Amino acid sequence: MNPPQTTPRQSAREIFDELEEYYDEDNLYYQTISSVLEAADLIDLPHNVKLMLSQPKNEIMVHFPAQMDDGSWQLFKGYRVQHNNLLGPYKGGMRYHHTIKLDEVKTLALLMTMKCALVRLPYGGAKGALKIDPRAMSPRELERVTRRLTAALGNNIGPDYDIPAPDVGTNAQTMAWMADTYINFAESSRKVTARGIVTGKPLEFGGSAGREKATAQGVVFVLETMLPGIGIDLSTQDFSLIGYGNVGSWAARLLQAKGARLRAVLDHTGAIFSKNGIDAEQLATHVRETGGVAGYSEAQAITESDFYSTPVDLFIPAALEQMVDLEHAKKMQCKVLVEAANAPTTPNAEKHLLNKGVEVLPAILCNSGGVTVSYFEWKQNRLSETWDESVVDERLKTVMCRAAECVLETAARLDCNLRQASYATALERIAKVYSMRGVFP
Repeated sequence: MNPPQTTPRQSAREIFDELEEYYDEDNLYYQTISSVLEAADLIDLPHNVKLMLSQPKNEIMVHFPAQMDDGSWQLFKGYRVQHNNLLGPYKGGMRYHHTIKLDEVKTLALLMTMKCALVRLPYGGAKGALKIDPRAMSPRELERVTRRLTAALGNNIGPDYDIPAPDVGTNAQTMAWMADTYINFAESSRKVTARGIVTGKPLEFGGSAGREKATAQGVVFVLETMLPGIGIDLSTQDFSLIGYGNVGSWAARLLQAKGARLRAVLDHTGAIFSKNGIDAEQLATHVRETGGVAGYSEAQAITESDFYSTPVDLFIPAALEQMVDLEHAKKMQCKVLVEAANAPTTPNAEKHLLNKGVEVLPAILCNSGGVTVSYFEWKQNRLSETWDESVVDERLKTVMCRAAECVLETAARLDCNLRQASYATALERIAKVYSMRGVFP
């Protein structure tokens, strides 16, 4: 098969006009695919590959009833978006959040495609969501809706086809309920490997050592690889965090162990600050007991505006999308923005930060540690093996450092910023595999 011919550069708007799709520049999905397509032009990505990547392969929506503890019934909406499976089975988290929308799930699925390609995992990209507020539900209610969601998705997920994982609002317990439900429906010949239907499970139920901290550990490995090149010593840095859930709290603890100092934190309950530093371990205990950072006695409460204005070396968003907009960026005083969350920075905010000399370390590189250790878990399940945490960490470090070095090399080769370099590195791998496999029929 002859390689497809390249075409003149086209903007995302022109691509979507060709597809007769509506384009909204304020929509998160269109902002993200625009960035991807800008990087595609840097490497002259074939036009047909741009078209295939511009929309997900499958967008699945399910509605199902579940009974609440008071005897009432509610109808729930769930999503599973499967963006691309060229490189392997679909892979991506399952998010529980009361404001989730389809375009957010599409964005996260697209980013998973890019992320898996960047770190060279044999996976494609997917993402799922359930429109609920998990904090407002009892454990029994959460179990019932999780099992019903798993049953509703049915054959749209599977250990050889699409493998969910934890995300915002879900955890190892959620994955255990999903796995158990799937196993009960699995054919008897596949029950041994059926627990690989999800990753991020409890250690006792086929989970991997190191999975809980994996995303944050990956962030630290990326920082250790990239900061020396811009003259920054991680052990002397001050940092602030948006979010103190799994990723944020682990990032704080791991960075503190390296000598860095946590100065300020913002989450859904409020913002706190201490000029002498906040003890990451003590704050993690406080958040587990109270549900948020508000009321932590060893730091002072501050406004959201003051949080964004706090001078730090590393600013680390580790919560939801678009937490750093242009107005926030104008207030920020940092050397490096470290995207531990998915798509936390709006395009206008990123342009402003880059113009004032802030280095932006992109999400598809920084937070790919989670999916990498998910791959390790999936592999252990399929081989019926259990790896020590030291083995997991060593292999994770190899993957993250290699990816970071590739991004640095691509940035120098293409003379572009690190986000464009990350996308370009991922797209080069995808394009190469498309040229080898061809497009059916």
